[in-house]
Amino acid sequence: MRIPRAAAVALTALLVACSQPLPPARSAYVGDWRAAKMRLAISSDGFVRYVRATGRGKTSISAPIRRFEGDNFVVGVGVLSTTFVVSRPPHVEGGVWKMTVDGVELVRQGPPPDTYTSGSVRT
Repeated sequence: MRIPRAAAVALTALLVACSQPLPPARSAYVGDWRAAKMRLAISSDGFVRYVRATGRGKTSISAPIRRFEGDNFVVGVGVLSTTFVVSRPPHVEGGVWKMTVDGVELVRQGPPPDTYTSGSVRT
């Protein structure tokens, strides 16, 4: 089933409206995090865009962060949610920001994280 572009845009706008700003203690999570087959963009207003290539295609999620559980974060709307397991939270290593999520080491790309909002983070 294909969703018309206008409906997809409206749904994305609705999901963004459900997001809440990240608390200051979690500001290091904000950014465009990348690895060879994975991209995780987290905006300062609490919205996540995730894409991961798999052997048979890709998995993608675009939804607000619902809550943090320790270093992990839960993303979703209503009864649909997924937990991103953070085994190494954001940290600087050799002058580069890194974070390990779901077993993948990611590196933060692009401008300083305080410039990211859901409207500026694209996948």
